Amino acid sequence: MKAVLIKLALCLLGDEKTRKKLLIAVLSVIVGLLGMMCLPFIVLHSMNKIGVPEISTSAVDQTQFPTNIDTEKTAELEVTGQTIANAMSVIGLQEQTIKAQLIYLSFFEDKEISDFSQYAGFFSCPDDRTVIDSLNQTYNLNICYEDFMRSYTMVMNAIINPYLFTNTTTKNASDLAAWARNAYVSGWGFASGARGEMDSELRYRCADNVGLLLGYLNYHLDEKLFSNDYDTLFYTEQGTLDTMPDVAGIGVFNGEEFGVYAGNGEVIFYSESVGHTEKTILTCGIWTSWCTFDAVEYPQEVWDAIQALQPEESEENEEIYDNESEELANEN
Repeated sequence: MKAVLIKLALCLLGDEKTRKKLLIAVLSVIVGLLGMMCLPFIVLHSMNKIGVPEISTSAVDQTQFPTNIDTEKTAELEVTGQTIANAMSVIGLQEQTIKAQLIYLSFFEDKEISDFSQYAGFFSCPDDRTVIDSLNQTYNLNICYEDFMRSYTMVMNAIINPYLFTNTTTKNASDLAAWARNAYVSGWGFASGARGEMDSELRYRCADNVGLLLGYLNYHLDEKLFSNDYDTLFYTEQGTLDTMPDVAGIGVFNGEEFGVYAGNGEVIFYSESVGHTEKTILTCGIWTSWCTFDAVEYPQEVWDAIQALQPEESEENEEIYDNESEELANEN
């Protein structure tokens, strides 16, 4: 099998018309095959077989997409994709599942992995370049980091990663952090009022500063749709950064913009001036306080930190009480 991701990367380097056609092609295949948890596995295998169809940028014609996929091969890919997903889940790296699946699909055709647990373990490193280097050395591969990440970003932008969420029954801090990290990795652009939907003109997902947060609150994984449950962001400013617990999903604030603390000392936010998601370190000087969002559930560690910020009964109050008691005793 050819290195599909490399081909996609090279296509993306072309003119705007080519990029739009390619993205619509990917989206069309995704629409046609949505529902499989190992979706990107099947999508890229299909594109490798049929190539990128020439289609109009004004409409998506799904009839040009796979109707004659080898069902036996598809079933094999599903099994392999799920095996990788299971291995990633065991070590708590669900967010990295699609990345692991895409790399395996594109670069392991002539190699067999007997231990997917070992393979999954490579993705525990937070630095993607180190991950690629380690895979190249261990499995004798020749993955170009820049080409792969360019293609991976394009693919991730076309979908909402189905492996993002650890708890789909609640809106919680951990999944909010994962949502923000996904927006950064997927290269979401900036559009005023957007919440992560695919922009019909730009052909990629967009949000704005508050929209990043409202997008998470309104997105429903089961339906793969954005609702209008939340149209206003309610938050509570809690304290200065030196009082903030190290919990991913906490909000940070500077009086004008919000960011999402993503863990490892990093903050993800939207910058209109830059035009896309930004990642900074927490102590870079941009942020002045931390906050919680009313619709998001936080672990006990956060509530303990909030409680510690509340004024306790002071010694002065205790003295007043004692003095009053003494006066009452003297009067009696």
